[in-house]
Amino acid sequence: MPAPMTPLLIGSEIYRRSTYGPKHPLAIPRVSTTLDLIRALGWMDPARYHDSPMATPEALARFHHPDYLAALMRAEAEQGVSPADRERFRIGADGNPVYREVFRRPATSAGGTMLAARLTARGGIAHVPGGGTHHGRPDRASGFCYLNDPVLGLLEWLGLGLTNIVYLDIDAHHGDGVQDAFHDDPRVFTLSVHEDGRWPFTGGVADRAGGHARNIPVPQGFNDSEMAWVLHEAILPIIRHLRPQAIMVQCGADALEEDPLARLSLSNNAHRAVVGAVMGLAPRLIVLGGGGYNPWTVARCWAGVWGTLNGFAMPDRLGAEAEAVLRALTFHRSAGRHPPDHWFTTLADAPRPGVVRAVVRNRAAAARADLPAPPAAVA
Repeated sequence: MPAPMTPLLIGSEIYRRSTYGPKHPLAIPRVSTTLDLIRALGWMDPARYHDSPMATPEALARFHHPDYLAALMRAEAEQGVSPADRERFRIGADGNPVYREVFRRPATSAGGTMLAARLTARGGIAHVPGGGTHHGRPDRASGFCYLNDPVLGLLEWLGLGLTNIVYLDIDAHHGDGVQDAFHDDPRVFTLSVHEDGRWPFTGGVADRAGGHARNIPVPQGFNDSEMAWVLHEAILPIIRHLRPQAIMVQCGADALEEDPLARLSLSNNAHRAVVGAVMGLAPRLIVLGGGGYNPWTVARCWAGVWGTLNGFAMPDRLGAEAEAVLRALTFHRSAGRHPPDHWFTTLADAPRPGVVRAVVRNRAAAARADLPAPPAAVA
C-alpha cells in the first residue's frame, strides 16, 4: 500500500482528568487541552485521528523488566506501594507518585508511540502529544516517567527492519533514558539539546555514548536566535550527514520561557521551526510531546506543532471556540494568577531573539565534529 502522505494524530481520553496529584507539576491538563485546542481550530480530521491503544505487558517487556511492570500494575490495583517496591522501583518516590492510572496512562503513552512507528513503517508522519517520557528506565520510574515510550517506539521501528534512525530531543531536560538505552546500538543516533546543569545532571558535551550520541547543553536564557543557530549549525548538518530512514523528535515544551521547571527562554516559534526544518529530511517522522508544566504554553506549543506538520498558517488571533478552551484552564502556580491575555488569544508567541553566545556556538560546533559514518540502509 502507498505510504500515507498526510500527518496522523494519536491521542487518548485517558489523559482527561488524570493527574499525578494536586501539588505535582503534572496536575495540569496537557494532552487533553492540546487535542481540544486542535479540534477548536478546525484542524482535527477524524479520518487521521487514531485512539492510542494501551500497550500490553508483553509489548512493554521489550524494554522494561517484567518485575517492574508487575509492580506498576500492583501499585495501580492497590493504589499504594510497599516499602520494598518503593525502594527497588522508585514508584511513590522521587516525584513519581502512585495515582489512579499509574500503569494504564504510561502504557497508553507507550502504545501510542508504538502505534505511530507501525503506522509510519512505509513512510509518513505521526504526532503523539502524549508521548515523550524519555527518562523512564528498564526497571524503575525516573523523572515523572514510568515507562519509556520513545525507546519502545524506536524498538518498534528497528523491529520493522530500519537500521538508521535519528532521535532528536529538545526538552529542557537531557534525554538520558533514550541515550542510555541505545548506548551500544549504532542504528540509533541520539541528539539532545537541553539546559546545562539541570536535572538529571547528565548530557554534558563529552557524554557521547559510543560515538552514537551528541549532547548540546545550553545556558539559561537560551533564546530563539540561539536555537536557530543550533538548528542550522548542528541539528541539520548532523541529520544530513547521517541520512536517516526515520526521525523521532521529542518536543518537550518546558524549554519555553514561561515554564516553571526550567530557565530557558524560547518562544514556541522555535519548536515549530525545528519540526518544520527536519520533517522533510527522512521519509518517516514521529513527533512526541514530553515535558512542559504550564498548561497554556504546552497546549499552544503542541497544537502549533500539529499545524506546522500540516502546513497550516498560524492564526493572528484565535477564534472564540479555541479561546474558550484556553480560558477554561486554571493553574495554581504563580504564573496562573494573572495570565497574560495572549495566552488566551494567540497560538504563536512573539519571537524571543537575542545574542548568540559563544558557548552556544562552541557546543554546536562540538556536536557535529567526528560524526560516525551512517549505518548501511536496508529499508
